[in-house]
Amino acid sequence: MTGTTVSSATQTSVFVDRLPAVAVLVFGLIILYGVGFSPFTRAHNAAHDTRHANGFPCH
Repeated sequence: MTGTTVSSATQTSVFVDRLPAVAVLVFGLIILYGVGFSPFTRAHNAAHDTRHANGFPCH
């Protein structure tokens, strides 16, 4: 049989290597959208301008 086998250690390594990047991305999105609904005007406006600068419509 000439098939290739991927061990679970290799799959775990790929997941562990990408985990910090995914965590930072999720955290950034939570902060950006969480602040966007903030009752504080300055925080809301900063998130609002950032969303528009990145091409995310919000209204």
